[in-house]
Amino acid sequence: MKILIFYASYGGGHLNAAKSINEYILNNYENNDVELIDCMKYVNKALEKITTAAYREMAKKMPWAWGRIYSDSQKGPLAHLSSRSNKIMAIKLLKLLREKKPDLIISTHPFGSQMCSYLKRKGKVTAKIATIMTDFAPHDQWLVGKDFTDYYFVAHDKMKNYLINSSIPESKIFVTGIPISNRFLIKYDRKEIFKNLELDENKKTILFFGGGEFGLGKTKTLQIFEAFVKNNLDIQIIGIAGRNEKMKLGFEEIVDKYKKHSSVKILEFTKHVPELMSISDLVVTKPGGLTTSESLASNLPMVIINPIPGQEEENAEFLESKGIAIWIKKNDNPDLIIDDLLSNNKKLETMKGNTKILAQPNSTKNICDTLLKKH
Repeated sequence: MKILIFYASYGGGHLNAAKSINEYILNNYENNDVELIDCMKYVNKALEKITTAAYREMAKKMPWAWGRIYSDSQKGPLAHLSSRSNKIMAIKLLKLLREKKPDLIISTHPFGSQMCSYLKRKGKVTAKIATIMTDFAPHDQWLVGKDFTDYYFVAHDKMKNYLINSSIPESKIFVTGIPISNRFLIKYDRKEIFKNLELDENKKTILFFGGGEFGLGKTKTLQIFEAFVKNNLDIQIIGIAGRNEKMKLGFEEIVDKYKKHSSVKILEFTKHVPELMSISDLVVTKPGGLTTSESLASNLPMVIINPIPGQEEENAEFLESKGIAIWIKKNDNPDLIIDDLLSNNKKLETMKGNTKILAQPNSTKNICDTLLKKH
């Protein structure tokens, strides 16, 4: 069977979700020809470059503007503008689809689903279309072309109910969770990881993500990081600065200030997130769909920082409502919140227990089995 997996380069989550699906199919199903394609880049390289750069800049410098676009694109002129531009782009995508002749199209970004469902409506393609919603809150952009989409994969029941209320038949909706790498299912050697990091396996371990290369909310991030570092409780911290040199320097200055070199490790970009999550007791992060899914699969309570207005704020609200996360907002006092959380083992245990309600560690397998066993 010929399978195309479409993603778009707006944030890393869509690509990583697509990669997980691709890897699982290649490793577990024979006689399939699978290709990963950035549908936006294919349709219009110049446009893709401008729009992804605009997304990054807006998320970094004007997150409120992204929030406005996010909410406005659910309704009104922007929604129609989006579907009109999709028609133009879909015509370009048709060339690829005629060349590849896929039996199944899997999309981890709404643009891919929109373009393909438009072409299906026009009778130009006959492939089955599967949409994987890579957030914890629904957005109507995912539902454009819903009548010609064959499968929807969602993170939880509340999203399923939203889709049913949007007139999507229940038979098309599968609550599988967001696809994550099978590396989050591996049982790691805790002793070995702690030894390599020169940390104490008996201490409470905090995994702190600094917000990646775009440095979202750097000042607030450093303030929250400092609140953890200066806390008097017997904890240790793994700080991930990613490719953000300024964040790394900021982290190091705080560690120097409090002389906490033995209990705080600063890492740059790392490919060992599954291992690090496996030894941690708490994760501090932005609530992107993929990171959230990975944290849930690792049964990690969350402290949420710097959500981008729009989908990430909705994710944050949802996770807080489920007793899995604490969202430190702009005017909150991080010292009080963190001290209360770290000194309250019962609260942390309850949050950890709550992760099991939403965790979908086998999401990737369940998506692939649903799609490929039906063909």
